[in-house]
Amino acid sequence: MDWLFFSEIGLAGLGSGGLYALTGLALVLIYKATRVVNMAIGEILMLGAYVFMGFSAGLALPIWASIILAILVTGVVGGVVERAIIRPMLGESAISIFMITIGLGSVLIGVVEIIWGANPQRLIEFMPKDPIFIADAYLSSKVGYAFLIAAIVVGLFLVIFRTWRGGVALRATAGDQAAAYSMGINVPKVFSSVWVLTSMIAAGAGILVGSIGGISPDMGVYGLSVLVVVIVGGLDSLLGALIAGILVGLIETYAGAYLGGEFKMLATFMLLVVVLVIRPYGLFGTHEIERL
Repeated sequence: MDWLFFSEIGLAGLGSGGLYALTGLALVLIYKATRVVNMAIGEILMLGAYVFMGFSAGLALPIWASIILAILVTGVVGGVVERAIIRPMLGESAISIFMITIGLGSVLIGVVEIIWGANPQRLIEFMPKDPIFIADAYLSSKVGYAFLIAAIVVGLFLVIFRTWRGGVALRATAGDQAAAYSMGINVPKVFSSVWVLTSMIAAGAGILVGSIGGISPDMGVYGLSVLVVVIVGGLDSLLGALIAGILVGLIETYAGAYLGGEFKMLATFMLLVVVLVIRPYGLFGTHEIERL
């Protein structure tokens, strides 16, 4: 076996897995707080990347300003979606809200195609181009820096989630909404905050993903792999999203390298089937999850 090639594929898989984990974090967070499986997470990610392109290439704003504005705009979109579409549906069946998010994804694709067109495009280069070597193994600079940024964001979020007052309110709401109400926590405000925050996380992930492979309205398919990640890890487990993200990234990359690109999704969904057969609630999920 060519161990150098094996190592390089593994490093690329870790980079891909870091982005899966970052996006999976957003999906798990929404589910923990609101019990909504947001099937539009891939399209929100795509929207963030296109908004970034609009600011950076269309308006020629500085890269740092374009990134901040794209994340903020996507966060506002997430807040509007929660207030106008999701909140009126609370109390309805889980499958109804699930289907609403699928429809939302289609709407976002249509909006992007109307504004920017349906053809794939490249984002402005903003990452260092110097190659990264770990021992003798080569790692693409884009993948390496994207993984580093994703790891920093995840680490900061976990610290804030554990220590910040808003994070404590979110954890209380995720644990028991009725108890959170009784303790004076504004649960609807927490719901809105979660949608804003997770949309911002998805936008940041979209910019990173788009900087590596370009952007297109089909980027929403990325959300399918993220859904696999959170189901494998456990829909209500932040730790599960992080571990499963790395696992799925490695499996996809190795399958693509040794079996062919057409086997990447097949390998991912085979993992999903195996995990669901053994542990229907995911590797780290709780037994009480309501499955759709």
